[in-house]
Amino acid sequence: MKPSPFTSDVILSPSFQPRPTISHVLFDFDGTLSLIRQGWPEVMVPMFTEMLPAVDGETDDDRRRLAFEDIMRLNGKQTIYQMIQLADRIRERGGEPREPLWYKHEYLRRLDLRINDRTEGLRNGTVKPEAHLVHEARLLLDDLVRRGLPMYLASGTDEPFVKREAELLGLTHYFGPHIYGAQDDFKTFSKKMVIDRIIRENDIQGEQLLSFGDGYVEIQNTKEVGGLAVAVASDEANNGSGRMDPWKLERLSSVGADVVIPDFRDGVALLELILGS
Repeated sequence: MKPSPFTSDVILSPSFQPRPTISHVLFDFDGTLSLIRQGWPEVMVPMFTEMLPAVDGETDDDRRRLAFEDIMRLNGKQTIYQMIQLADRIRERGGEPREPLWYKHEYLRRLDLRINDRTEGLRNGTVKPEAHLVHEARLLLDDLVRRGLPMYLASGTDEPFVKREAELLGLTHYFGPHIYGAQDDFKTFSKKMVIDRIIRENDIQGEQLLSFGDGYVEIQNTKEVGGLAVAVASDEANNGSGRMDPWKLERLSSVGADVVIPDFRDGVALLELILGS
């Protein structure tokens, strides 16, 4: 038997086949490349729990569990969709919700308080970018540059924040003008729109697209066009542990990921397997 080229647990699904015709590569941002926003559910879940009206017989734990399930079911989509869900829950419980955009801005305000030390450290140089990059991500990005494969970045986080944080992490030059994120007018952006644009503007087939993501949306959208989807089940709280996040592993496998990896330590070897050289 040929020895595995991988040093960590890399799961190849039965759907996996090498794709030497891959010509374009799409990345998600938060949790896939960036860890600046690591711990964001610890901001969003308490906010939802605080704002959801209680119902008879419900405990605080019940409300937190409901909030977590609603939030994670929509993870990978634009943040506004989670806030639309919050407004709907408030309404169905007899409350009078604010506009979803208000909730989004309030969440971003709270999240900024949590991550301000990280962004300031990156900005003033006291924190190195690698501290907030998924393990060995730059090795893979450099190899893609060497291979001449164009890269695109699409995130459910608001575009100005994605561009700012990509710059802080030293990632902008990998993607150039192809950094896309959520808009206040949420109907003007989706990861599916980015994928359709890549295919249309470059006159390629869906099977020529390779994507990396830790959310079900980019995995699902890639599979829908016939692309190859690599799920990054990153252990965000213990970057570099080599372990997969169990929730991500289960969720991303269930939506058809062709490959699941814990981080990018085997990224170069995986590319060699996918591209055949």
